Amino acid sequence: MKQLHRITRTDDSHWVGDGFPVRTLFSYNTPDAEVSPFLMLDYAGPADFPAASTPRGVGMHPHRGFETVTLLYQGEVEHHDTAGHGGLIGPGDVQWMTAAKGLLHEEMHSPAFTRQGGTFEAIQLWVNLPAQYKMIEPHYQSITSDRIPVVKLDDEGSVVRVIAGYYQGLKGPANTYTPINLWELRLLAGQTVELDFPENYTTLLFALKGSVEINNSATINDAELAFFERLGKTITLTALKEATLLIMNGEPIDEPIAGYGPFVMNTKEEIRQAIEDFDAGRFKS
Repeated sequence: MKQLHRITRTDDSHWVGDGFPVRTLFSYNTPDAEVSPFLMLDYAGPADFPAASTPRGVGMHPHRGFETVTLLYQGEVEHHDTAGHGGLIGPGDVQWMTAAKGLLHEEMHSPAFTRQGGTFEAIQLWVNLPAQYKMIEPHYQSITSDRIPVVKLDDEGSVVRVIAGYYQGLKGPANTYTPINLWELRLLAGQTVELDFPENYTTLLFALKGSVEINNSATINDAELAFFERLGKTITLTALKEATLLIMNGEPIDEPIAGYGPFVMNTKEEIRQAIEDFDAGRFKS
């Protein structure tokens, strides 16, 4: 059994642009050995936005050296970047952007959501890239909800959506550079599931909503994040209230991290080069 290391939460929030009120659950700026290959987890919302005429969001900004994974639960987001990618995601959809050698991108509320207003809720996860892939060409995966396999856990409605990696032999649609299992788990009250993971992988569990007992001991509630020890292979979860959980499980990348804002590389010199390239306008194509 994987032992629970700790449960954390934060009620501190900040704005990313004018469209995303965000709580940062962890970041490479406050490193913990057990979070690799993951770099950061932001939880945006739930927040209510009135109808407007101008889309809210965050304008063009750079990234280099990692991937951003955006999971949308409520609302709509449009993505555009300088590598020529673009897309619209709605509830249940995922966008997986590999920034790699660098690009600029923007993330805005869609025109329809802007006109109508409503509740916005999303997660953005940053995933590190091994050194050999940090300077490859950027690319983008638009993963609509209908492409994500769903595994029924019972006849009552408890399910696992397999975004990346494998669950019970079903492969998620996301292609990853490091072995990663990214699952969304929905449990009805009273339901129990035992999850199996590879030995020595990092494992994190974020509760978007609900209340879940972990390994018949500690309880995780809304907007809390559980960190697990790498040893062990199984975790038992029992929903005390109906719950939606994001399971992050991945093979650690045993390489140094040097980061500065939207750039995550392996050395300070590579960070200096990223800043120089950005200032020189080299992220625009």
